[in-house]
Amino acid sequence: MRRGDDLVYYSPRESLDSRLPVQAFTAIGTVVDDEVWQADEGEFRPWRRRVAYVPGARDVPVGALRAELDLTRAPNWGYQLRRGLVPLSDRDVEVIGAAMGGRG
Repeated sequence: MRRGDDLVYYSPRESLDSRLPVQAFTAIGTVVDDEVWQADEGEFRPWRRRVAYVPGARDVPVGALRAELDLTRAPNWGYQLRRGLVPLSDRDVEVIGAAMGGRG
């Protein structure tokens, strides 16, 4: 990812340890610079990017947008969301952003 790229978070469940489903888009923003940095979260040290998140964006269940998204047209589309970063079409970012109340 590079500065200016949009980022949409999809949350499959409430937390890494939880089995309670969320299955929603839960945050949207734009990468603000080209710096990659490593967070220190104890034994977990993920790489991070600075993102300007859209304030007040609301969670949107993927099911509510399923008929409108390019992402969900492919067979077994849900497996893509398990991979981490998944490229979205500009149209999908617009649709998701508009539904979240922050873009579109």
